[in-house]
Amino acid sequence: MVAGACDCHTHVFGPRADYPMVDARHYTPGPAPLAALRAHLAGLGLERVVLVQPSVYGTDNRCMLDALARLDGAGRGIVVLEDGVDAAALRELHARGVRINLESAGLRDIAGARALLQAWSARVADLGWHVQLYAAQPVVQALADDLARLPSSVVLDHFALADVMPGGDALTDLLRTGCVHVKLSAPYRLASPALGGAWARHWVDAVPGALLWASDWPHTARGPGRAAHEVSAYRAIPANGLRQEIARWLPSAELRRRVLVDNPARLYGF
Repeated sequence: MVAGACDCHTHVFGPRADYPMVDARHYTPGPAPLAALRAHLAGLGLERVVLVQPSVYGTDNRCMLDALARLDGAGRGIVVLEDGVDAAALRELHARGVRINLESAGLRDIAGARALLQAWSARVADLGWHVQLYAAQPVVQALADDLARLPSSVVLDHFALADVMPGGDALTDLLRTGCVHVKLSAPYRLASPALGGAWARHWVDAVPGALLWASDWPHTARGPGRAAHEVSAYRAIPANGLRQEIARWLPSAELRRRVLVDNPARLYGF
C-alpha cells in the first residue's frame, strides 16, 4: 500500500446510550467503534480516513465528530445538517463537506434535489467544503448540468449508483468537467457487483483525477426480514477482498498513488 493512502467513505457507530439513533431510520446497525475502524485501516495499510455521517443519526453529528477528534489529524468528516444551521455553527464544525442523502429515503424529485444542491453548495463553497451526493443514477444524470455549475465541488457516492454498463455515458462527461468526483466504493450497492469493476476500469482510463477509493466500512445493510428498528448484521466483506479490489481496479503504483493519496489529499485537505 502506498504511503498516505486514504479510505474515503467509512462510518462509526457508538453506544446507543451516548449516541441515540433517529426513530425514522431505515435500518439499525450494531456497534462499530473507533477502535474497530483503526483495526480496519491498519489491516489494509491505510493511514487516512474520511468519516461520513450515516443516515441513522440524522443531523446529530456527535458520534462522527467525537471520533474525528481522536484521530489526531488523520481523519476528515462529512456532515449532515439541518436547513437552519447558521454560518457561525458551520465555521466551528471540523468538516470538509456536507452530505445530501436522497437514496436512503428513496427520493427522486429532481426539482427538490436541485434546490438542495444549490442551497448547500452556496453555503459551503466559501468554507472550502464540497457537497457529497448519494442519489440514484437517473437523478445524477438529470442534474448533470447543475452539478457542473455549482460553486463548490461535488462528490458522488458509490459509483453514482450506476446500474448500466459504461460507454458513451453522461457520467464520464460530468467527471471530465473537473468539478465532480466519484467514489469507487460499495459495488454491492449496484444491481450487479460486476458493474463496479466495469466502471472502475472505464474511469481509470478516462478520468483518473476524478476518482476516490473507499471501502464503505463497516458495510451497513438491512438484513432480510429485519424490521427497521431491529439490529441488522453488517455485510461480511473480508479485508483480503478489499485488497484484491484495489489491485484489480488500480493495477499500477502510479494509479494507486493518484487515487488513494493525491486525489483525497487535494479534496479533503490532508
